[in-house]
Amino acid sequence: MRDLAVIGLGYTGLPLAREATRAGLCVAGYDVNARVVAGLEAGRSHVDDVTDADVRAMCAAGFTAAAEPSVLASAHTVVICVPTPLHADGTPDLGPVRRAATALAPHIDVGTLVVLESTTYPGTTEEVVRPILERASGIVAGADFHLAFSPERIDPGNKDFGLRNTPKVVGGLTPGCAQAAAAFYGKICGSVVMAKGTREAEMAKLLENTYRNVNIALVNELAVVAHDLGVDLWDAIACAATKPFGFQTFRPGPGVGGHCIPVDPDYLVHRARAAGGRARLVELAQDINRSMPEYVVRRAADVLGGAGRSLRGAVILLVGVTYKENVSDLRETPARPIVRLLRDVSADVVYHDPYVARFVVDGEPVARVADIVRAAAASDLTVLLQPHAAYDMDAIVAAAPRTLDTRGCTRSGAALL
Repeated sequence: MRDLAVIGLGYTGLPLAREATRAGLCVAGYDVNARVVAGLEAGRSHVDDVTDADVRAMCAAGFTAAAEPSVLASAHTVVICVPTPLHADGTPDLGPVRRAATALAPHIDVGTLVVLESTTYPGTTEEVVRPILERASGIVAGADFHLAFSPERIDPGNKDFGLRNTPKVVGGLTPGCAQAAAAFYGKICGSVVMAKGTREAEMAKLLENTYRNVNIALVNELAVVAHDLGVDLWDAIACAATKPFGFQTFRPGPGVGGHCIPVDPDYLVHRARAAGGRARLVELAQDINRSMPEYVVRRAADVLGGAGRSLRGAVILLVGVTYKENVSDLRETPARPIVRLLRDVSADVVYHDPYVARFVVDGEPVARVADIVRAAAASDLTVLLQPHAAYDMDAIVAAAPRTLDTRGCTRSGAALL
């Protein structure tokens, strides 16, 4: 019998498997991506926050990865950590969750604990996962096996907070399910918080990321207004941040990226509409944040226009194309729509990012430059998108004839967003 089986060995599932292995649990992982499985078996990590050494230590401690669902059999606890993306029309795509539950269902038994960690709208655990598991297994959730939801709280690249020292929220289908989930996570997390039920735990995750999305939208909109008013918003934010109460700092940028912040609010919007209501502020925040790449390109045109140039034919260097600083993650990065918009006006786009060896937009690679300072000097405009710690921003700005700073990471010589 294994203590834990993890479905989905990505940025959520692999750190969970690592921490459980470190805690002395017998752990297996299942992923439909055979390349991911082969890499893990060879001791290679594909996740920024998990090193190759971590994977080798996991394997030495008995961790196994497989591309076949049979590895899920006889596990005391199974945690589903698959992606929850959006369809092309912006509606939730629960296909990966349904497929994971379908693969798991024949392998659960009386007493098994099943936990969904994939971010989703309230009701998914009970209305989507539960029926799939019960139909195929012939046993009943809450009576024969335990079912719970526990939102993942992984922050890629965060060196201070990880799975072990971030409080773990759990919500069970029944009080007994919640107790079983809390007992499991108590083995690998320092603190466990009990939600009223699965829906409250599901909503908690959406609340966390929607809160951030709305506040980012606020400062993004203020960046546009402040520019029109001739105000340095970053200085205003720094001043406001000195207030010891009633204010939390958020900063503007070229858009929002990653799997969570730009995607999770749409799950909430969808569920609200399905219930006959609206999440109007959430919808507006989405609109504002999604408009920022277009605003970046408009500001780029302004900066070049001030020098008597246009975007057409101009060499534009994008500095840092990941969605977040100091990680290699390109999911939902605003750099992609920025490239599209620049290409639409026939700009010549190149990029530099120490974490990204190849950057492809709509099937067409973006040319990568090797020497960032030399490339800045040779470009008509340098656009700072991510202030990776590896960059000497002063040297870049000094070399570039013109710079647009979308992150407020420079204080002289660059035009601000």
